Amino acid sequence: MTQGHTRRDFLKASALGIAGAGIAGGLSFPAILRAQEKGPIKVGILHSLSGTMAISEAPIKEIVLMAIDEINKAGGVLGRKVAPMVEDPASNWDLFAEKSKKLLLQDKVAAVFGCWTSVSRKSVLPVFEKNNGLLFYPVQYEGEECSKNVIYTGATINQQATPAIDYLMSPEGGGKRKFYLTKVKKVPESAIAEEYTPFHHQDYQTVVGKIKSFSAAGDAAVINTINGDSNVPFFKELANQGVTADRTPTMSFSFAEVELQTLDVKPLVGHLASWNYFMSLKTPENLKWVKAYKEWAKQRGIPDKQAVTDDPMMHAYLHVKLWAKAVSKAESTDVDRVLKALEGLDVPSPVGKYKVDEQNHHTWKPVYIGKIRADGQFEVAWKTKGWVRPEPWSTVTYPSRGCDWSKGGKGTYDTVGGKRVWLSEKQS
Repeated sequence: MTQGHTRRDFLKASALGIAGAGIAGGLSFPAILRAQEKGPIKVGILHSLSGTMAISEAPIKEIVLMAIDEINKAGGVLGRKVAPMVEDPASNWDLFAEKSKKLLLQDKVAAVFGCWTSVSRKSVLPVFEKNNGLLFYPVQYEGEECSKNVIYTGATINQQATPAIDYLMSPEGGGKRKFYLTKVKKVPESAIAEEYTPFHHQDYQTVVGKIKSFSAAGDAAVINTINGDSNVPFFKELANQGVTADRTPTMSFSFAEVELQTLDVKPLVGHLASWNYFMSLKTPENLKWVKAYKEWAKQRGIPDKQAVTDDPMMHAYLHVKLWAKAVSKAESTDVDRVLKALEGLDVPSPVGKYKVDEQNHHTWKPVYIGKIRADGQFEVAWKTKGWVRPEPWSTVTYPSRGCDWSKGGKGTYDTVGGKRVWLSEKQS
């Protein structure tokens, strides 16, 4: 199951923005500049608080606000408070672009924390690249992208999808050989079926009927990349038609603890998800973080049942901390200086080691596969031995492609004859 064609191949302004300033209200330009530098640093929050994606994105807004509040209570950044500018694109992909333009050009934010779906990220990408803005993107995605102006904190293919499929094909994961969704290495076309549904799709009776027929002979698994509230009717229909985890497990890539709270979980016990974080992790760092979020949620009037953490929330929280640490290191909010400071930068996290790659603007982190429990949490069934380096391009479809924005790097390149050939030079 999937939504939107961008996920189909998941396995294959200057810092100040001041112009024309002179004498204003009796103040000279240097005096205006000093006054602005003492004011708050504006940052944007760009997540859908209404529409089909609100179920997943609204909690991310809360965790970003919590991170900003913690930073401000600790003295801010460069001695200045951080001021969040919240925008609701309402699950409208065109509106994402309009809101990002407002944040960058009108509000003059230093960075934006936002987007969930790939189509929303693709919508805002030209705005950030044209205006040299800085976007932190917190969600797993299909890869095949490496922008100078984006820090991708969510999982790449090799940090979620590839280990998930390998697990399902292993004896530990049931030795599955048939997959409902996608092309899998070493799996013949006859053992693969696909179905695409639009965002906010609600009627999954026919689709689940096809899944049931496909998996009747056994050895089958479902790969689910549905986004947002459409997960609710999909999983309800799986339960209605008796598609259970013991026979036909569903492996989800965009379904986590937040979405589980809206369902009767008992019929879903045993279904799987692949992420870089689960709320059930017993690390001291995670226990402390979960407690802090529950206290924050209580202050905000969020019921305890809804005060759960999940993978995108963790990435969203950490990318605020990464940005703040990079600004302090750069001693500036200038985008280019902050990007330089982010190279190889690490912060403490609920999953231990977590850092920005020295070259490709993605982050290193561990991978976990979890099974749904009756309490709406996940039991860790498998995990990597340590953190995993991000690969923006699948080695299956792009074995010679990489990305390097570090000193002298020009972004995406292909290795030809042992030398890097930059895509930007090919396309110019």
